[in-house]
Amino acid sequence: MEQPENGAEPAGAAGDAAEALDRPLPEGVRRRVVALVSDAFGGLTVAELPAQLRQYARFTPSRRAKFAGNAMAAALEGDPLFRQRIGERLGKTQPELAKALESGSPPAAVDPVDVAAAAYVLRPAGWVKMVAAAGEEAQRADAERADEAGRRELDRLREELAQARGQIRSDTERLRAELDAARKESESLHRKLRSAQADVKRGEAALRRKDVELDGVRSQAAAQVSAAESETRRLKARLAEAEAAVEAGRRAAREGRSVEDMRLRLLLDTVLDAAQGLRRELALPPAGMHPADMVDAVEPGRMSPKDIAARALSETDPALLDQLLALPQAHLVVDGYNVTKTGYPTMPLEKQRLRLLGGLSVLAARSGAEITCVFDGAELAAPVLLAPPRGVRVLFSKPGVTADELIRQLVRAEPAGRPVVVVSTDREVADGVAKAGARPVASALLLKRLSRVS
Repeated sequence: MEQPENGAEPAGAAGDAAEALDRPLPEGVRRRVVALVSDAFGGLTVAELPAQLRQYARFTPSRRAKFAGNAMAAALEGDPLFRQRIGERLGKTQPELAKALESGSPPAAVDPVDVAAAAYVLRPAGWVKMVAAAGEEAQRADAERADEAGRRELDRLREELAQARGQIRSDTERLRAELDAARKESESLHRKLRSAQADVKRGEAALRRKDVELDGVRSQAAAQVSAAESETRRLKARLAEAEAAVEAGRRAAREGRSVEDMRLRLLLDTVLDAAQGLRRELALPPAGMHPADMVDAVEPGRMSPKDIAARALSETDPALLDQLLALPQAHLVVDGYNVTKTGYPTMPLEKQRLRLLGGLSVLAARSGAEITCVFDGAELAAPVLLAPPRGVRVLFSKPGVTADELIRQLVRAEPAGRPVVVVSTDREVADGVAKAGARPVASALLLKRLSRVS
């Protein structure tokens, strides 16, 4: 279609344009107009674009339609020259549709929305009616789709209603059958009750007969008691001999107590702490040793800080540690360097150990729990001069043995059932001790608890 070079609209379309400005485009036509402008956008130079659209020149058509739709629609409406250029691009891409609109007879096979969008851009005579007709056509199509959806929904609801009715009928029949069965079972139980009452009466009569027989048996038993007393005296003598042998065996067992005896004793102490009444009845003396004392390790005074490994990770809440240490006979095993490297990694190793052990000593005094602190050890050039604080057992792993393995040995040495808490953020250590029955907690948890006692 011929357009004036200065961008002015044809005189015949002026009235339609003025009329179109008073009412919005149908939404479907507007989306199609924005798509046409976005597709034709790429064929124009930056200089040919309105100033407000130049920032979208490098966008893809889909992104232009998404982010610059309103700006393109406004420019198309308010800039006749820009609309003329878009119309020329449309005439090149869809020449048949453009010619048909120019002649005033759009093809019947084309979507009315496409016809209305092209007419809005090209502005032939009667374009306002074409746009309005497309809007009405779109509304009719939406109404038809809504009606069809409503019919389908109604059919679905009818089908569900029929299914619900059938389900109710089946449930009613099932409940009636269950009620009949319950009635029959009740009648059967009543018959059984009457039969049981008759059996009880017969049993009472038989019991009276047995009482008479029992009186005769008692007289016979009285005669046998005297014979049994003499046999009892003889058995008491033999029992005294057996008790003496048992006592001798107990003395021998006490003198040769093994590690297993010690573990059993510690487990018994745990039970006794949870049940004070049983402790008073048995009156057992306190255990002199603990399983951790039997684990093969290097004690302070034989190690130096050379080649000592460090570990670090994290965890939370000091109240949990207080609850664990309050358990009877609780044993707290601490992965030393894992805790110090988490809490104060910049300090020298010697000060890290002293700071941790000082806090553990206060914790041991307040909680009463057994506490063992394990440090990584290796072949050292000089001994580690360290006096273990009161209430804390300090162990270094032997050369070739990591602190992780030493901690697992300590846990395995404890009897099953004793509460053992292992402080380490090392996941491998935590998983290993958990399998052995201990409770792993994070290093951050102990650090928070020690910050309260320091």
